[in-house]
Amino acid sequence: MLGYAILFFIIALIAAVLGFGGIAGAASGIAQILFVVFIVLFVLSLIFGRRRR
Repeated sequence: MLGYAILFFIIALIAAVLGFGGIAGAASGIAQILFVVFIVLFVLSLIFGRRRR
């Protein structure tokens, strides 16, 4: 999931450099959502992973 967030971030950067503001905004929004989901799942896996031991 982090890989997809990085991919959309790179797409947003390229689109911004080329002047496609709408695509850049959409790609950066998707990247932000994926990054937040990744962080939440990562923290949950750390918490629940330690409880099972």
